[in-house]
Amino acid sequence: MKKYSLLVAVFLSVIGMQAQDARSFSLNLYGGYNFSDQLDYDGYSATIEDGFQYGAGFEYFFSTNNSVELKYLRSDVKIPLYGPAGNQINTDDKGAFNFILTDFTHYFDTGSNLLPFLGAGAGVGIVESPQGGSGTYFAWDVKGGVKIKTTSSVSVNINAYLQSISAAVGESYYWSYWVGPVAIEDYISTFQFGLGATLSFNFKN
Repeated sequence: MKKYSLLVAVFLSVIGMQAQDARSFSLNLYGGYNFSDQLDYDGYSATIEDGFQYGAGFEYFFSTNNSVELKYLRSDVKIPLYGPAGNQINTDDKGAFNFILTDFTHYFDTGSNLLPFLGAGAGVGIVESPQGGSGTYFAWDVKGGVKIKTTSSVSVNINAYLQSISAAVGESYYWSYWVGPVAIEDYISTFQFGLGATLSFNFKN
């Protein structure tokens, strides 16, 4: 009950304010829920199951409505792997996804306490596999939502996002009339949609 009372108090304290000041900083604390994704490759398949995501970021507003952010996100999930016959072939299916991303975000000033925003970023994704070990791959994300300003330095973001990691998984061979067999590198990508909330603490210079 105390948690709900605190949340209600935050929303009741919201009043009309302008966008963030230029040359200010925000510490962002992330919480979200990622939905599952299915991967298929050469008869094998894997499921990235639903899971919670958490993390933190450091955001710098280089102008009133634009920012860049360095953030770290992590989700601990189960990743069962299935063979061509449909049987699960890994008994230990606990894994994790880590994102280290640099994002650009644009906030739309509506003249009120509500600031819609769109953003995108790129960086690296570190996959911790169920059987041990890890790999580092290219990763990106896109996001959109609404930032709710308050009378204090604390604000709340409600957002939706799409995250992706791409990894090379081998080669496919194609016949070329001029040069014969040509090897083309194969890639597999994860695509996870999520919903989340962010608690932001703004610090002015």
